Amino acid sequence: MSTSEMAAANMTQPRSTTETAGPATAPASKAAPALAARRRSRVRRTALWMCLALALAVAAYLFWGRDRLPAAEVFQVLSGEKVPGTSFIIMSDRLPRIAVGALAGAGLGISGALFQRWLGNPLASPDVIGVGYGASAAAVFAMITLGYADWKLNAFALAGGLLVAALIYWLSASGTRTGPRLILAGLAIGAMLQALIQYLLTQAQVNTASDVMHWLTGSLASSNWENAMLLLASLGAIGILLLPLVLRQLKMLELGEDTAAALGLHVGWARAILVFVAVAMGALPIAVTGPMAFVAFLAGPITAALNRGPINILLSGLTGATLVTVANFFAANLFADLSLPVGVITGAFGAPFLIWILVRANSTGSGA
Repeated sequence: MSTSEMAAANMTQPRSTTETAGPATAPASKAAPALAARRRSRVRRTALWMCLALALAVAAYLFWGRDRLPAAEVFQVLSGEKVPGTSFIIMSDRLPRIAVGALAGAGLGISGALFQRWLGNPLASPDVIGVGYGASAAAVFAMITLGYADWKLNAFALAGGLLVAALIYWLSASGTRTGPRLILAGLAIGAMLQALIQYLLTQAQVNTASDVMHWLTGSLASSNWENAMLLLASLGAIGILLLPLVLRQLKMLELGEDTAAALGLHVGWARAILVFVAVAMGALPIAVTGPMAFVAFLAGPITAALNRGPINILLSGLTGATLVTVANFFAANLFADLSLPVGVITGAFGAPFLIWILVRANSTGSGA
């Protein structure tokens, strides 16, 4: 080959490489923003439908909760007028139930979604991995042994949830294959805590044990404006001060702990803050309403299924609020002469959904 031919070959080879790579990379660079835009559109659409479902459930319970109320009287009460009987039912019973239920559902939904996103497993919700049992056991101990029923009950539930979360995380080898190990450790600790709760019930007086058993099913019967304000203040403070930080750090943790550390994230502190926020968002509602089964477990996967993408934390909170509000309406109206605790309805919804997730995981081979 002559020198001129070699020079021609050297000049044409990079040009052909560029011409080959250019068309391949251009569509990819254009596809990423389009995909992100479609995902944001689906999230907004899902949030809109969820807000509509929440509003319909609230309206249905105000008008048809247990006993049907005249629409004119309900509107009069909501506008500030005093209507004998109806004012008490709306302002002292139904609206507090709606407020406490929506706030509790939002907290549980965010708690479950944080654990599920962090561990990458739809089974990693507080009521599955044992954190919910820790909060419940501490609250039952405070009610039966110490006789607490005010903000101290919330403090015990939060402390119990955090203590069990720390124990489970330690048993899961502090980050080595955290997901599977943490879930298995949580199931074991949860079984032990269930036994402790049963023992505490045997030591309680009959009336106290009855109240505790009703609380353990997850109920809004004791809802009042004081509990609603307590949940609003505690969950609101955590949501405003810590949740935005956790969401930013979670995106980095999902890249892998080595990558997150390389980006400047203090992985140990990030995990500790994430666990604290996730436990607090679940334990504080549990102290007020009791452990409403499957709300924390259902909210995240339902959100992911509706927007056909990853679990959205804030949308999971909205989904949790909607689930509890809808369940509250069904609990009051499903049977004419029987008012069911909300936890019975959420448990009835959650069990088939859990089976569906397991069947879907087996059929796709993705595992749980």
